[in-house]
Amino acid sequence: MPLSIAITGTRSTGHHEFTWYTDLFSRYLGPFASDDAHFHIGGAKGIDSLSLLWLAGHTKSSITVVVPGTVDQQPAEAQEAMSRCQDRITEVIALRASELRTPAYHARNRYMVDRSEMAIGFPLAGSDSTSGTWQTIEHAAQSRKPRLIVPV
Repeated sequence: MPLSIAITGTRSTGHHEFTWYTDLFSRYLGPFASDDAHFHIGGAKGIDSLSLLWLAGHTKSSITVVVPGTVDQQPAEAQEAMSRCQDRITEVIALRASELRTPAYHARNRYMVDRSEMAIGFPLAGSDSTSGTWQTIEHAAQSRKPRLIVPV
């Protein structure tokens, strides 16, 4: 049975080089990225975009990108990553929130976790537990789903 995984993580990724993230994803996403695995990724900058680029370039796993509003409302970095990976993205889900505020992002995060069997979180090291990444990890915990937490 294929494994479905929600990926969540910080938008603040400028403190490491791209190759650092490539090595990180090889180590922590690679073992789960079988040909029949399915990843749910939020369409934001940072870990979302970096993990999308890595998965599209290094695996045959299915990829669903979930955005809280529309793709056009996403940051330029995220739109560019989605454009570069469009032939590898299985599906884009636009939840069409009327306002892009915290509740819309939490709804997006819950959507991904609810459709996954586990969550892999890449929170900013030392970040507080109120971040969207930690909210997503906590929703997975409350849903009794396995979590892998890899601070960056």
